[in-house]
Amino acid sequence: MTDDVQPVPQIIVGLGNPGSKYAKTRHNVGFDVVDQLSKRWQISMSDHRRFQGEFGEGFAAPGQKIRLLKPNTYMNRSGQSVRAATDWFKLAPQSVFVIYDDMDLPLGRLRLRLSGSAGGHNGIKSLISHLGTQDFPRLRIGIGAPKQADADREVVSHVLGKFSPAEAKVLDEVLYLTVKATELALDKGVEAAMNRYNGRTVELP
Repeated sequence: MTDDVQPVPQIIVGLGNPGSKYAKTRHNVGFDVVDQLSKRWQISMSDHRRFQGEFGEGFAAPGQKIRLLKPNTYMNRSGQSVRAATDWFKLAPQSVFVIYDDMDLPLGRLRLRLSGSAGGHNGIKSLISHLGTQDFPRLRIGIGAPKQADADREVVSHVLGKFSPAEAKVLDEVLYLTVKATELALDKGVEAAMNRYNGRTVELP
């Protein structure tokens, strides 16, 4: 980002695929975080035709007005939903805070960044395309890589698979840290959250 002043996130977007078939899969951890935030902040979510997703608005823990969005466009068209919302509320891309899964990070890790490339993630590719920039903050949640990461079938099977019981315990702790990191980003800025949470690791039991 070229500006010294960081815009405060005004909309939190969790990436995933809609429908019970994809619930609780590795690719849907962004949805899981938004679900936790909506419960924690008591923000009701409902289908929003204009935004092509589940949407809600209310107040986050620091007392800031916030919007939550789960695109229902399927992962590779997530940008359509986000662009519809940013256009409607006249939001800058830098005020969009995106939470999603990342195979390049091991399970148990999360990482915040102010901007960056898609890194092969189709949802982020779509956001960059529709927002016209890669300068928007994001929080990546590690899901680990399949044993044969070079095989497309293995990758699809991995991201659309579900966590083992041991992995699910780790994920629960990671999701808790993700909620805390998100609240810190809203209260003190994304860089403060980066400094506190980017080095954290939750170990497998």
